[in-house]
Amino acid sequence: MKKITLHPISYVSGNVNLPGSKSISNRILLLSALSNTKTVLKNLLNSEDVNYMLNALKILGISCDLSDYNKLCVVHGSWNDIKYQKKQNSIIFLGNSGTSMRLLTAVLAVAKNINITLTGNLRMQHRPIDTLVNGLQQCGAKIKYLNNIGYPPIKIYGGFKGGYIIINESVSSQFISAILLAAPLAERDTIIEINCKVVSTTYIQMTIEMMRHFMIKIDNKKYNKFYIKGNQEYISPKTYFIEGDATAASYFLAAAAIKGKSVIVNGVGKNSIQGDLKFAKILNKLGAIINIGEQYIKCEKYDLSAIDIDMGDFPDSAMTLAMLALFAHGEMIIRNIYNWRVKETDRLHAMSTELIKIGALVKEGYDYIRIISPKSFRYACINTYDDHRIAMCFSLVALSNVSVTILNPNCVRKTFPCYFHEFKKISY
Repeated sequence: MKKITLHPISYVSGNVNLPGSKSISNRILLLSALSNTKTVLKNLLNSEDVNYMLNALKILGISCDLSDYNKLCVVHGSWNDIKYQKKQNSIIFLGNSGTSMRLLTAVLAVAKNINITLTGNLRMQHRPIDTLVNGLQQCGAKIKYLNNIGYPPIKIYGGFKGGYIIINESVSSQFISAILLAAPLAERDTIIEINCKVVSTTYIQMTIEMMRHFMIKIDNKKYNKFYIKGNQEYISPKTYFIEGDATAASYFLAAAAIKGKSVIVNGVGKNSIQGDLKFAKILNKLGAIINIGEQYIKCEKYDLSAIDIDMGDFPDSAMTLAMLALFAHGEMIIRNIYNWRVKETDRLHAMSTELIKIGALVKEGYDYIRIISPKSFRYACINTYDDHRIAMCFSLVALSNVSVTILNPNCVRKTFPCYFHEFKKISY
């Protein structure tokens, strides 16, 4: 197994140009495919997750022309080619790309008389999709589980016509985003009623904002009820620039808060549509010095104090916050993060296990984690569980007085292939 050892870093300083947002990249690819003309995408993320979506679109008959190291993409959209699939019995492999699996499940459910299988790697086959499938089936979708009920792989036969969807169990924002993307294409209007807690509502707002660029209208009633007219048409904005990844920014901003003279991340700023922009404001609450500009965020070190905080809307950057607990005074309590358990791995258990290795005092709860910084840091080999975010998070341990070895560092290819190169550039 490959590994990388990071030695103690004295301080961090410099500029980081962020890659395009993974969440935006996969959404905008699919939105562009659903229009009936070409869309030019700039600053597309070049990563494993995005490549799965690109490959899926190719199988569905959508042409995507890539250039500039795959950061420039011209999508030749054609909803009709997707809706009336000429090729039957297609199998689309999506690795462990949860975004691709969920969004494509809903959109393909609207297609006519199709027969398409969506599958993924072993971890994907343990990530639940039943709440989404149940919602789609309430409006006529014909979807079959091929192995275990409630989990991929699934076979989709189309049939979603719109109607009334009631969701009574805790739900991921990606499930709602998926139905929102599909509903405008249905024959009838769709109403989604949610009688439970929705995790990561900021991602739903991001989806709605992106759909607005394609002239799609959605009436959002405080995330409890959504009204979507059927028979709408996705109209391409012609060009779309993908802003930098705000979750990726969190690692560099956290490094600056711990040992930074000054670090500037470029590509995301005060007008960002990503909820994880608020991570910068949380850093400020901990004590870091933050300046947010139009297209950048600047962070400088200051004494950090732990906080008790609900991170339900920002589960990915919440992992970075857990690492900051190692360098903050007091006990850090991060709440409402059950969603960690159904990500690339059981992140709540994985983070707890690896934090203990380096000397932190940790209590793992059902949907929370409590962390007190180590009295003294210990060298450790960090198991990444093939989870890109764990690999990036634990690079921050090198800001202590000990080295850290990260196993399988190449798992960062999922969203940020050159992460360790960029981290090294600001490390001294």
